[in-house]
Amino acid sequence: MRNEYAADLGLTETDLAPDWHTQFARWFADAVAHPLPEPNAMVLGTADDRGRPSGRTVLLKGYDPDGFVFYTNHGSRKGTEVTANPWASLVFPWFPMQRQVTVTGRVERVDRAETEAYFASRPRGSQLGAWASTQSTVVPDRVALDSAYRAAAERFADVEPIPAPPYWGGFRVRPETVEFWQGRASRLHDRLRFRRTDGGFFVVERLAP
Repeated sequence: MRNEYAADLGLTETDLAPDWHTQFARWFADAVAHPLPEPNAMVLGTADDRGRPSGRTVLLKGYDPDGFVFYTNHGSRKGTEVTANPWASLVFPWFPMQRQVTVTGRVERVDRAETEAYFASRPRGSQLGAWASTQSTVVPDRVALDSAYRAAAERFADVEPIPAPPYWGGFRVRPETVEFWQGRASRLHDRLRFRRTDGGFFVVERLAP
């Protein structure tokens, strides 16, 4: 299976915004307008303290010059892995647009106030789900999961707003690199990467496809 990419698309150094977050904002706006299904879906890659990798799709819930934010149970596999090995990668696979953004960087927890503000914006059902699920642990069956959800609903029946669980919160990936990939004909794709230097500023590099 092979799809040929459009010959008239491209990404040059003069096309780029002066910084990675402005460039990401441009492409993210394009993905939303395209429209793509869940344009904020991203593949999060982590590894444990022995270097064994794992990946999954999560949703981007915020970005700014400091990095990209997602939320999860701290006891989940991704939560425990970024705690033990605080480095991660992100991939935004915007294939219908023949684009991809890849990020690598160090992971840190967002402050509790930011977590609580985001949790308060979630639908009530999602809030209850965060209390009901011991994410990434083995459960005997669906009945047990549904029972835990009902128990959470009963526990918080008269509570408004529902507080964020103490074991649940946000992580921020602070980029070391942000690569913008544009498909081109004959597999000669454009790859332009913002890379953080030892001095803390970013340089732009073109990578061979």
